[in-house]
Amino acid sequence: MIAADALRTAIVRLQTAGVQDAPRDARLLLAHAFGMPSNRLTLHLHDQMMPAVSVRFEAHLAARASRQPVSQIIGQRLFWGRSFAVTPDVLDPRPETETLIAGALQSPASRVLDLGTGSGVILLTLLAEWPGATGQGADISQEALDIAVQNAANLGLTDRAAFQLSDWFSNIDGRFDLIVSNPPYITASEMAGLAPEVHDWEPHIALTPGGDGLAPYRAIAASALDHLTPAGRILVECGPSQGRDVMDILALKGFSKISILTDKMRQKCFGVHFETTVHVPLAQIIDQIVL
Repeated sequence: MIAADALRTAIVRLQTAGVQDAPRDARLLLAHAFGMPSNRLTLHLHDQMMPAVSVRFEAHLAARASRQPVSQIIGQRLFWGRSFAVTPDVLDPRPETETLIAGALQSPASRVLDLGTGSGVILLTLLAEWPGATGQGADISQEALDIAVQNAANLGLTDRAAFQLSDWFSNIDGRFDLIVSNPPYITASEMAGLAPEVHDWEPHIALTPGGDGLAPYRAIAASALDHLTPAGRILVECGPSQGRDVMDILALKGFSKISILTDKMRQKCFGVHFETTVHVPLAQIIDQIVL
Protein backbone atom coordinates (compact mmCIF):
# COMPACT_ATOMS: atom_id res chain seq x y z
CA MET A 1 0.00 0.00 0.00
CA ILE A 2 1.10 3.57 -0.70
CA ALA A 3 1.83 5.51 2.51
CA ALA A 4 -0.62 8.29 1.65
CA ASP A 5 -3.46 5.79 1.28
CA ALA A 6 -2.55 4.14 4.57
CA LEU A 7 -2.54 7.54 6.25
CA ARG A 8 -6.00 8.46 4.95
CA THR A 9 -7.44 5.16 6.15
CA ALA A 10 -5.74 5.54 9.52
CA ILE A 11 -7.20 9.01 10.11
CA VAL A 12 -10.74 7.76 9.56
CA ARG A 13 -10.10 4.78 11.84
CA LEU A 14 -8.82 6.96 14.67
CA GLN A 15 -11.63 9.47 14.26
CA THR A 16 -14.14 6.62 14.52
CA ALA A 17 -12.42 5.53 17.74
CA GLY A 18 -12.93 9.01 19.21
CA VAL A 19 -9.33 10.21 19.01
CA GLN A 20 -9.44 13.99 19.22
CA ASP A 21 -6.57 14.93 16.90
CA ALA A 22 -6.61 11.94 14.59
CA PRO A 23 -4.69 13.51 11.63
CA ARG A 24 -1.75 14.57 13.82
CA ASP A 25 -1.60 11.27 15.68
CA ALA A 26 -1.83 9.20 12.50
CA ARG A 27 1.10 11.12 11.00
CA LEU A 28 3.21 10.68 14.13
CA LEU A 29 2.51 6.95 14.23
CA LEU A 30 3.18 6.46 10.53
CA ALA A 31 6.48 8.32 10.79
CA HIS A 32 7.47 6.17 13.75
CA ALA A 33 6.54 3.02 11.84
CA PHE A 34 8.83 4.18 9.04
CA GLY A 35 11.55 5.00 11.59
CA MET A 36 11.85 8.64 10.53
CA PRO A 37 11.22 12.07 12.09
CA SER A 38 7.64 13.21 11.60
CA ASN A 39 8.77 16.34 9.73
CA ARG A 40 10.13 14.12 6.93
CA LEU A 41 6.98 12.08 6.43
CA THR A 42 5.61 14.30 3.64
CA LEU A 43 8.63 13.40 1.51
CA HIS A 44 7.71 9.72 1.72
CA LEU A 45 3.92 9.72 1.38
CA HIS A 46 4.16 8.33 -2.15
CA ASP A 47 6.46 5.49 -1.07
CA GLN A 48 5.30 1.90 -1.11
CA MET A 49 5.07 0.59 2.47
CA MET A 50 7.24 -2.45 3.12
CA PRO A 51 5.56 -5.33 5.01
CA ALA A 52 7.47 -4.62 8.22
CA VAL A 53 6.38 -0.98 8.17
CA SER A 54 2.76 -1.99 7.56
CA VAL A 55 2.84 -4.40 10.50
CA ARG A 56 4.31 -1.76 12.83
CA PHE A 57 1.78 0.84 11.68
CA GLU A 58 -1.13 -1.54 12.23
CA ALA A 59 0.08 -2.27 15.77
CA HIS A 60 0.43 1.45 16.45
CA LEU A 61 -3.07 2.15 15.15
CA ALA A 62 -4.62 -0.64 17.21
CA ALA A 63 -2.99 0.76 20.34
CA ARG A 64 -4.10 4.31 19.59
CA ALA A 65 -7.63 3.19 18.76
CA SER A 66 -7.73 1.68 22.26
CA ARG A 67 -6.84 5.22 23.40
CA GLN A 68 -3.28 4.48 24.48
CA PRO A 69 -1.37 7.80 24.35
CA VAL A 70 0.92 8.36 21.39
CA SER A 71 3.86 8.99 23.71
CA GLN A 72 3.52 5.52 25.21
CA ILE A 73 3.19 3.90 21.78
CA ILE A 74 6.33 5.52 20.40
CA GLY A 75 8.03 5.50 23.81
CA GLN A 76 8.95 9.15 24.05
CA ARG A 77 7.69 12.68 24.55
CA LEU A 78 9.32 16.00 23.72
CA PHE A 79 9.47 18.38 26.67
CA TRP A 80 11.31 21.72 26.72
CA GLY A 81 13.03 20.67 23.49
CA ARG A 82 14.34 17.34 24.79
CA SER A 83 13.16 13.78 24.31
CA PHE A 84 12.11 11.78 27.39
CA ALA A 85 11.29 8.10 27.62
CA VAL A 86 7.64 7.51 28.56
CA THR A 87 5.92 4.27 29.62
CA PRO A 88 2.64 3.40 31.39
CA ASP A 89 4.59 3.62 34.67
CA VAL A 90 4.92 7.42 34.47
CA LEU A 91 2.80 10.44 33.63
CA ASP A 92 2.90 11.74 30.09
CA PRO A 93 4.63 15.15 30.50
CA ARG A 94 2.12 17.97 30.03
CA PRO A 95 2.82 21.20 28.11
CA GLU A 96 1.57 23.26 31.06
CA THR A 97 4.34 21.86 33.25
CA GLU A 98 6.75 23.84 31.09
CA THR A 99 5.34 26.89 32.88
CA LEU A 100 6.80 25.50 36.10
CA ILE A 101 10.15 25.16 34.33
CA ALA A 102 9.97 28.76 33.14
CA GLY A 103 9.23 29.94 36.65
CA ALA A 104 12.08 27.94 38.13
CA LEU A 105 14.57 29.26 35.60
CA GLN A 106 13.90 32.86 36.64
CA SER A 107 16.40 32.38 39.48
CA PRO A 108 19.26 29.83 39.39
CA ALA A 109 19.66 27.04 41.94
CA SER A 110 22.67 24.89 42.77
CA ARG A 111 20.82 21.98 44.38
CA VAL A 112 17.34 20.84 43.34
CA LEU A 113 14.87 18.37 44.82
CA ASP A 114 11.99 17.02 42.70
CA LEU A 115 9.28 15.31 44.76
CA GLY A 116 7.18 12.75 42.87
CA THR A 117 9.71 12.92 40.06
CA GLY A 118 8.09 10.27 37.82
CA SER A 119 10.01 10.24 34.54
CA GLY A 120 12.37 12.87 35.95
CA VAL A 121 11.26 15.39 33.36
CA ILE A 122 11.22 18.42 35.71
CA LEU A 123 14.47 17.70 37.53
CA LEU A 124 16.40 16.69 34.43
CA THR A 125 15.20 19.66 32.41
CA LEU A 126 16.37 22.04 35.13
CA LEU A 127 19.75 20.31 35.45
CA ALA A 128 20.20 20.44 31.68
CA GLU A 129 19.49 24.17 31.76
CA TRP A 130 21.79 24.73 34.76
CA PRO A 131 25.09 22.97 33.91
CA GLY A 132 26.55 23.55 37.39
CA ALA A 133 23.55 22.26 39.35
CA THR A 134 22.99 18.88 40.97
CA GLY A 135 19.70 17.37 42.07
CA GLN A 136 17.71 14.53 43.54
CA GLY A 137 14.45 13.03 42.37
CA ALA A 138 12.18 11.19 44.80
CA ASP A 139 9.25 8.92 44.04
CA ILE A 140 7.25 6.20 45.75
CA SER A 141 7.32 4.09 42.56
CA GLN A 142 10.46 2.13 41.78
CA GLU A 143 9.20 1.59 38.23
CA ALA A 144 8.99 5.34 37.73
CA LEU A 145 12.48 5.82 39.15
CA ASP A 146 13.82 3.27 36.69
CA ILE A 147 12.50 5.43 33.83
CA ALA A 148 13.98 8.55 35.43
CA VAL A 149 17.38 6.86 35.65
CA GLN A 150 17.10 5.90 31.97
CA ASN A 151 16.24 9.49 31.02
CA ALA A 152 19.17 10.82 33.04
CA ALA A 153 21.50 8.48 31.16
CA ASN A 154 20.03 9.44 27.78
CA LEU A 155 20.61 13.13 28.56
CA GLY A 156 24.11 12.64 29.94
CA LEU A 157 23.06 13.75 33.43
CA THR A 158 23.80 10.61 35.45
CA ASP A 159 26.66 12.27 37.32
CA ARG A 160 24.47 15.18 38.48
CA ALA A 161 21.12 13.48 39.16
CA ALA A 162 20.41 11.00 41.94
CA PHE A 163 17.12 9.18 42.49
CA GLN A 164 15.66 7.94 45.76
CA LEU A 165 12.69 5.76 46.63
CA SER A 166 10.86 7.99 49.09
CA ASP A 167 7.35 8.85 50.25
CA TRP A 168 7.73 12.62 49.91
CA PHE A 169 10.49 13.57 52.39
CA SER A 170 10.66 10.26 54.25
CA ASN A 171 14.08 9.25 52.84
CA ILE A 172 15.40 12.71 51.97
CA ASP A 173 18.34 14.32 53.76
CA GLY A 174 19.92 17.73 53.40
CA ARG A 175 18.74 21.10 52.16
CA PHE A 176 18.02 22.38 48.69
CA ASP A 177 17.91 25.75 46.95
CA LEU A 178 14.83 24.69 45.03
CA ILE A 179 12.11 22.12 45.68
CA VAL A 180 9.76 21.36 42.79
CA SER A 181 6.82 19.02 42.50
CA ASN A 182 3.97 18.08 40.21
CA PRO A 183 2.20 15.81 42.70
CA PRO A 184 -0.98 13.76 42.21
CA TYR A 185 -3.82 16.21 42.79
CA ILE A 186 -6.94 14.97 41.00
CA THR A 187 -9.79 14.49 43.44
CA ALA A 188 -11.48 11.12 43.83
CA SER A 189 -14.69 12.50 42.34
CA GLU A 190 -12.91 13.81 39.23
CA MET A 191 -11.26 10.54 38.23
CA ALA A 192 -14.25 9.12 36.34
CA GLY A 193 -14.37 12.18 34.09
CA LEU A 194 -10.81 11.90 32.82
CA ALA A 195 -10.11 11.17 29.17
CA PRO A 196 -9.45 7.47 28.44
CA GLU A 197 -5.84 8.31 27.53
CA VAL A 198 -5.33 9.42 31.12
CA HIS A 199 -7.73 7.29 33.16
CA ASP A 200 -7.01 3.99 31.42
CA TRP A 201 -3.31 4.33 30.63
CA GLU A 202 -1.52 6.52 33.16
CA PRO A 203 -0.64 5.34 36.69
CA HIS A 204 -3.40 6.27 39.12
CA ILE A 205 -0.85 6.65 41.91
CA ALA A 206 0.58 9.61 39.98
CA LEU A 207 -2.84 11.09 39.21
CA THR A 208 -4.78 11.07 42.46
CA PRO A 209 -4.17 10.77 46.21
CA GLY A 210 -7.91 10.27 46.67
CA GLY A 211 -10.21 12.48 48.70
CA ASP A 212 -9.90 16.21 48.02
CA GLY A 213 -6.60 15.81 46.19
CA LEU A 214 -4.75 18.04 48.67
CA ALA A 215 -2.94 15.45 50.81
CA PRO A 216 0.36 15.78 48.89
CA TYR A 217 0.43 19.55 49.50
CA ARG A 218 -0.11 19.02 53.20
CA ALA A 219 2.78 16.53 53.29
CA ILE A 220 5.07 18.80 51.28
CA ALA A 221 4.23 21.90 53.30
CA ALA A 222 4.76 20.08 56.60
CA SER A 223 8.44 19.32 55.92
CA ALA A 224 9.60 21.65 53.15
CA LEU A 225 11.04 24.31 55.45
CA ASP A 226 13.31 21.67 57.02
CA HIS A 227 14.80 20.93 53.60
CA LEU A 228 15.18 24.41 52.12
CA THR A 229 18.18 26.70 52.33
CA PRO A 230 17.41 30.13 53.90
CA ALA A 231 16.71 31.74 50.53
CA GLY A 232 15.26 28.57 49.01
CA ARG A 233 12.25 28.36 46.76
CA ILE A 234 9.45 25.85 46.37
CA LEU A 235 7.34 25.53 43.22
CA VAL A 236 4.37 23.16 43.00
CA GLU A 237 1.70 22.51 40.42
CA CYS A 238 -1.93 21.89 41.36
CA GLY A 239 -5.40 21.45 39.91
CA PRO A 240 -7.60 24.13 38.37
CA SER A 241 -9.74 24.73 41.47
CA GLN A 242 -7.13 24.11 44.16
CA GLY A 243 -5.01 27.26 44.05
CA ARG A 244 -6.45 29.02 47.08
CA ASP A 245 -6.47 25.85 49.15
CA VAL A 246 -2.83 25.17 48.37
CA MET A 247 -1.88 28.73 49.25
CA ASP A 248 -3.69 28.38 52.59
CA ILE A 249 -1.90 25.10 53.31
CA LEU A 250 1.48 26.73 52.67
CA ALA A 251 0.64 29.81 54.69
CA LEU A 252 -0.36 27.73 57.72
CA LYS A 253 3.09 26.09 57.68
CA GLY A 254 4.99 29.37 57.71
CA PHE A 255 5.31 30.24 54.06
CA SER A 256 5.01 33.91 53.22
CA LYS A 257 4.93 36.21 50.22
CA ILE A 258 3.05 33.57 48.24
CA SER A 259 2.19 34.59 44.70
CA ILE A 260 0.18 33.18 41.81
CA LEU A 261 1.50 33.72 38.29
CA THR A 262 -0.64 32.99 35.26
CA ASP A 263 0.14 30.87 32.26
CA LYS A 264 -2.03 33.06 30.01
CA MET A 265 -2.16 30.62 27.08
CA ARG A 266 -3.65 27.82 29.17
CA GLN A 267 -5.28 29.98 31.85
CA LYS A 268 -3.19 28.35 34.54
CA CYS A 269 -1.51 30.01 37.48
CA PHE A 270 1.59 29.51 39.50
CA GLY A 271 2.76 30.91 42.81
CA VAL A 272 5.96 31.68 45.60
CA HIS A 273 7.28 30.91 49.01
CA PHE A 274 9.58 33.01 51.12
CA GLU A 275 11.00 35.75 48.95
CA THR A 276 10.67 33.48 45.97
CA THR A 277 8.30 31.02 44.24
CA VAL A 278 5.65 28.23 44.69
CA HIS A 279 3.82 27.07 41.57
CA VAL A 280 0.03 26.79 41.65
CA PRO A 281 -2.03 26.41 38.43
CA LEU A 282 -5.40 28.05 38.99
CA ALA A 283 -8.06 27.99 36.26
CA GLN A 284 -8.86 31.65 36.45
CA ILE A 285 -7.53 34.51 34.35
CA ILE A 286 -5.20 36.23 36.80
CA ASP A 287 -2.14 38.05 35.57
CA GLN A 288 -0.46 38.03 38.96
CA ILE A 289 -1.57 37.96 42.55
CA VAL A 290 0.96 38.65 45.26
CA LEU A 291 -0.04 38.17 48.88
